[in-house]
Amino acid sequence: MGMAMVEEFCRKIRDGHVIGPFMKTCDPAFVEAAGYAGMDFVILDMEHGPVSVESLQNHIRAAQVAGVLPVVRVGRYKDISRVLDIGAAGVQVPQVSNAREAEEVVREAKFYPQGERGVCRFVRAARYSALEKNEYFRMANHALVIIQLEGQQALENLDEIMEVPGVDILFIGPYDLSQSLGLPGQTTHPAVVEQMQEIVVRAKKKHILVGTFTDSQETLKRWSDAGVQYLSYSVDTGIFYEACVGVRERMNRIGVPS
Repeated sequence: MGMAMVEEFCRKIRDGHVIGPFMKTCDPAFVEAAGYAGMDFVILDMEHGPVSVESLQNHIRAAQVAGVLPVVRVGRYKDISRVLDIGAAGVQVPQVSNAREAEEVVREAKFYPQGERGVCRFVRAARYSALEKNEYFRMANHALVIIQLEGQQALENLDEIMEVPGVDILFIGPYDLSQSLGLPGQTTHPAVVEQMQEIVVRAKKKHILVGTFTDSQETLKRWSDAGVQYLSYSVDTGIFYEACVGVRERMNRIGVPS
C-alpha cells in the first residue's frame, strides 16, 4: 500500500485539499500519466468501469510508480478485501445510506480489532509474505475508507452515519443525489446544491472530511470554496475527449482544415 504515500495524502488533505480524477481506463499508462501530471489521487472505477480485479493490479502498480494515491471504487462489498489485497490505498463504496451499511464497509476493510477483513498475508499488499505479518496487518488498517452518500435516505440518516468509527471521508455523489430528488443529471440545480451544502456544513461541524465529484471548473471552485477537501475532478475519458476537442479547435484556428 505504501504507508508514506498514505501519510503524505493525509497531511495534504488536512492542510487544504486534494484533487484527482475517476479512471475508467483499462490501460495503466493513463493512470501513470495522471500521477506525472501532479494529481493527488486516482479513483479506479469498478462500479461504472470495465476493469477487473486482475487488471486493477497493473493500475495500482502504475499509480505507485508515478506517486499518485490509488483509491478503488468497488461495485460490491465483497470486492473491498480483494482490492485491498492487491494494494489499493483506499476503498470508495457507493450507495451507503445508513449506519449499518457504513459499519459493514468498515468491517470488510479493516482487520481486527477494527474489523473482520479476511486474513491472508500471501498477497501483493503484503509483498507476497515478504512483509513481517504483524507489520502488514498494522499497515493495512491505515487504508482509507470512503463512503458515498447519494440519496435522500443517506441525508436522513446523516447523524448516525457520522458516528460510525473508521470512516475517513464522506463523499457526496451529486449525480445520484440529483436523481433521488427527481432531477437526474441536474447537479447544479439549487435543490441539489442545497442538499450537498447541508451535508458539507454538518460534516465540517464534526470535523469530518468531505469529498464530491465535479466535472467543470465552476463546480470545482464552488465546492473547494465551500470547504470540500477531497475533490474528484472529471473522468479520464471525458478529460481525453475535451483535450481532443481543444486540439481540433486550435487546428481550425491556425487554418488546418477539418
